Amino acid sequence: MDAKSILIWIAIGIIAGWLASVIVGGGGLIRYLLTGLLGAFVGGFIFKFAGINLDLGNAYVNEIVVAAIGAIVVVLIARVLS
Repeated sequence: MDAKSILIWIAIGIIAGWLASVIVGGGGLIRYLLTGLLGAFVGGFIFKFAGINLDLGNAYVNEIVVAAIGAIVVVLIARVLS
């Protein structure tokens, strides 16, 4: 991994975490990042398991949407467990 791909990965995580916080509440830059990155893994797993293939016209937009949906799932599960 080079520096550019790591920065893109971090940016996608922050954006996805922010979108999840807008929908289900919460806040903070570190929380956005952690939730978004974890949500990317969860969302990727959910979409792959369900056989859903997003094609929104841009690979980055696809990744952000999948990560945001995964982040929402992560936040909702964390709220149920707490």
